[in-house]
Amino acid sequence: MTLTDIPLTTLDGTATTLGELAGGATLVVNVASKCGLTPQYSALEQVARDYRERGLTVIGVPCNQFMGQEPGTAEEIQTFCSTTYGVSFPLLAKTDVNGPDRHPLYAELTQAADDSGEAGDVQWNFEKFLVSADGEVVARFRPRTAPDAPEVIAAIDNVLR
Repeated sequence: MTLTDIPLTTLDGTATTLGELAGGATLVVNVASKCGLTPQYSALEQVARDYRERGLTVIGVPCNQFMGQEPGTAEEIQTFCSTTYGVSFPLLAKTDVNGPDRHPLYAELTQAADDSGEAGDVQWNFEKFLVSADGEVVARFRPRTAPDAPEVIAAIDNVLR
């Protein structure tokens, strides 16, 4: 089984996989509605729109593990994301990204190193993993790196060539 085959559940409860949701390159981001980094949703949506035609799908993964900053229900999360930030990209069900209940997707993603060579646990909300169409993690960006930062855009451009 590859990363693209790991069973996932969307925010509305539909069973899926990265392969079914994206079918191409994917930017997987753990998100939260009540975080200082929440405004990154705007840049994530812009990246999703700018690169959709070239084969990139942004996927948001709500997570409540960091100071309880994603406390809402699925409906509340969906409403917040769509009305506040116009989010049109897929959102998964609330997911643990660290610890003993870490989702298998994140068990695989967190094995990838960031640009400093460090792998391991997700540090905070809005950590980004760029996954190629064949399920390989090609880049990892820590939370404070904006979704539209030059290094993120360069990695996206590179994986979509």
